[in-house]
Amino acid sequence: MCDSSSQKLHVVCLPFPAQGHVNPIMHLAKLLHSNGLHITFVNSEFIHKRLSNSLGPDFVKGLPDFQFETIPDGLPPSMDDTQDIPALCDSTRKHCYTPLKELIGKLNSLSSSQEVPPVSCIIADANMSFAEKVANEFGIPEIRFWTASACGLLGYLQYDELVERGIFPFRDESFANGDTSDSTLDWVTGMKNIQLKYLPNFIRLKSKSDDFMFDFKGSVSKDCMKSSSIIINTFQELESEVLDVIMAKNPNVYNIGPLHLLNRHFIDQKKENEFMSSSSGLSFWKSDAKSIQWLEQWEPNSVIYVNYGSIAVMNEQNLKEFAWGLADSKQPFLWIVRPNLVMGENAKTPNLPKEFLDEIKGRGYITSWCPQEQVLAHPSIGLFLTHCGWNSTLESICYGVPMICWPLYGEQPTNCWFSCTRWGIGIEAKHEVKREEIADIVKEAMEGDKGKEMRRMSLEWKTKAMEVTDEGGSSYKDFKRLIKEKLFVTINE
Repeated sequence: MCDSSSQKLHVVCLPFPAQGHVNPIMHLAKLLHSNGLHITFVNSEFIHKRLSNSLGPDFVKGLPDFQFETIPDGLPPSMDDTQDIPALCDSTRKHCYTPLKELIGKLNSLSSSQEVPPVSCIIADANMSFAEKVANEFGIPEIRFWTASACGLLGYLQYDELVERGIFPFRDESFANGDTSDSTLDWVTGMKNIQLKYLPNFIRLKSKSDDFMFDFKGSVSKDCMKSSSIIINTFQELESEVLDVIMAKNPNVYNIGPLHLLNRHFIDQKKENEFMSSSSGLSFWKSDAKSIQWLEQWEPNSVIYVNYGSIAVMNEQNLKEFAWGLADSKQPFLWIVRPNLVMGENAKTPNLPKEFLDEIKGRGYITSWCPQEQVLAHPSIGLFLTHCGWNSTLESICYGVPMICWPLYGEQPTNCWFSCTRWGIGIEAKHEVKREEIADIVKEAMEGDKGKEMRRMSLEWKTKAMEVTDEGGSSYKDFKRLIKEKLFVTINE
């Protein structure tokens, strides 16, 4: 168990080195720090460099009791910002155990000179399951952080069952070739009647990387369920059926989301410096502050925000179909087009036709990155066209913004299914993008009866997200329980 002496407790936070994973663990690290814990935040060297470039070197200097450290991810130095996620999963699993062990040893050696407290606990991303072995060798607890949705975790836990039932591998190539299966799975407790195509999509086996990710994600999800404690960035009221199933398998689950809403009770009240008081997420790209200024000119709920996240890529035809769909909708929009959004030769400079740019002049703002939470919180935003990554989905819920869902990767299809069929806040766009469909969906979501109902439900979920993170709410109580039971810290209220 963690040391409960008067010496400050020291938690090592280890995210998987991708933006969607670093952000929630950073939110948690700030919360723990604001409650009196010493934090060492361990990034890969690649991620540390990107944060230094985007946020400035002063950010990664940290504070006396919130320090950044790095370990190598085992991959060759990258010449650009593109991350090969399957290669990263494989490399961290094979090569990060020894560097992490050496780092914990170094931190503990510093404790003898009173520079830092000895490490008392490791909180590790579920993808970094080797951290458990390191923790065991030092005789300290390790807590697993599942940074995606609970429904995503339950979806991955079905992989073995698909094999046992003879559904997977598929006997024909229709699914692997992209013809998604509409067959209904009536046996999945917690997500009854979900269609096969909405389970995490590494079952498509379009490439060797899908085959690897099927094994990897199936393995880390099972490891997560076996861990002594699991943190999930969600809340009980949102994923109650799913969480009931998960907690029946492992009762030591702490649902403490949405984490960035919990911040308001602790970090702001501390009135610490800018590094700690900011509740915004980390960005690997420099955000365009002018995007917020541009939103000021528009009426409430009138602007479409379009962002596919930090990793998703598309082909050039997809880009053009989205472009003309947005143009033909006649609605104002803020569109995030990352430098590496498009696959192939034009990956560095996505090519948008001049006639399109002329058509949207004055009502379309295109930039490479923006402060997403500030954008979603802006009153002019009426709709979010998203890839359904969990951070984006949860932020959309928190700010009451309905979604057009275009899922691409991993558990994004599962998040999409819940958003559209269970939570009533989304409408799905087909994977093969057509401009006419995008224009029609935008119009329906912004002006039609479906859109009005989505907005009503989005505001209901926004209210619930605030309630669960208020004092006495389910997530607030789970956070208190986490730091009391696992870290032996009591919140002063």
